Amino acid sequence: MFSRTCEYGIKVMVYLWQRDYSTFPWAGVQEIADAIESPVSFTAKVLQQLTKQGLLNSVRGPHGGFARISNKTITLADIVKAIDGEKIMKDCVLGFRECSSEQPCPVHHKFVGVKDYLKEVLTTTEMDELTELLREGKVVLKQ
Repeated sequence: MFSRTCEYGIKVMVYLWQRDYSTFPWAGVQEIADAIESPVSFTAKVLQQLTKQGLLNSVRGPHGGFARISNKTITLADIVKAIDGEKIMKDCVLGFRECSSEQPCPVHHKFVGVKDYLKEVLTTTEMDELTELLREGKVVLKQ
């Protein structure tokens, strides 16, 4: 459903939200890439996008890295928008340029509710909530 880059963006954020910051405040690119089983160069690009969009803190240098923003509410929608834009929530599911309620594609009316529900789920699922569900074992993320 999401691009591969977006999927890894979500994995990055989940990792950083679950990470224990008591030993070292910043997670390096190599650490994150190893944790989410992703190539370092690809992970670095994902981290740059997330940081540029204001979803992560970063510090340059040998003792730098990336960290979650603790005083900011971040939703899955924020991550999806940062990586993939709003395409999944706005574009036609069949890829037509002209698709709206006024000029619907052949399946527009069947997918309107699905897209509205997806948008609701993404905008109401916060990283803190997702992390808590993972800690409680109520959901499991498989890589």
